Amino acid sequence: MELGLGGKVAVVTGGSEGIGRAAAQSLGREGASVVVCARRGDLLKRAAEEVAEATGAQIVPVQADVTRADDIEHVIQTAVDRFGRLDILVNNAGTSAAGPFEQVTDAAWQADLDLKLFGAIRATRSAVPHIRKQGGGSIVNLLNIGAKQPGPRSVPTSVSRAAGMALMKALSKELAADNIRVNGINIGLIKSGQNQRRWESMGRPGTLEEFYAETAQRAGVPLGRVGEAEEVGDLIAFLCSARGAYISGVSINMDGGTSAVV
Repeated sequence: MELGLGGKVAVVTGGSEGIGRAAAQSLGREGASVVVCARRGDLLKRAAEEVAEATGAQIVPVQADVTRADDIEHVIQTAVDRFGRLDILVNNAGTSAAGPFEQVTDAAWQADLDLKLFGAIRATRSAVPHIRKQGGGSIVNLLNIGAKQPGPRSVPTSVSRAAGMALMKALSKELAADNIRVNGINIGLIKSGQNQRRWESMGRPGTLEEFYAETAQRAGVPLGRVGEAEEVGDLIAFLCSARGAYISGVSINMDGGTSAVV
């Protein structure tokens, strides 16, 4: 299927590993040029080089922290300066943070909202004028299923992701006149560097794949497995493509059937 992404330019936040790296690879494979940003410069540079080699696309790494307005403005401007345009923004930066409500401090709340919600706000505010100039484009916010169906001990992530979903819906209405489509992806259990580091820190016997299988079983994932980052990357590419041109304002569950709500 031709997605019509050749010649497009994308910015992917949190692009050094996991879903962000997979998104850059999927977009690059379809012909887009991609600027990726993350806080860890060495890991980001290596990821960009490997994705560029695998796809033949131009993948430009920019070390940045999305909690800093100057950093994210620099990332967006780098994309425009380097490629002369911007068509796609993938707001992916964020980590899982969840615990019992009474144990989550004000500082933890603030840090989570600043990273996940305000990071997306800053990036979108900076990107929209450039996307509008191209006659439209696409923004995708990475969320999780807790945004629709928060569980116990799920804060602050479930709350910040719910806010991100509301932001997505509001922007889909406001930016539609500019032909800018805004969507979200509510992920469930997906393989990631964060999950791998959690497994390593546990020091348990067995392989990483066995750990993922046990995790899926404990979580009751109907499809019986943890999702691949590349599967999310491909969905991102589709949502940003000409084939997804009539999709806007939706938040798609990508969770192996786990969520009880649509």
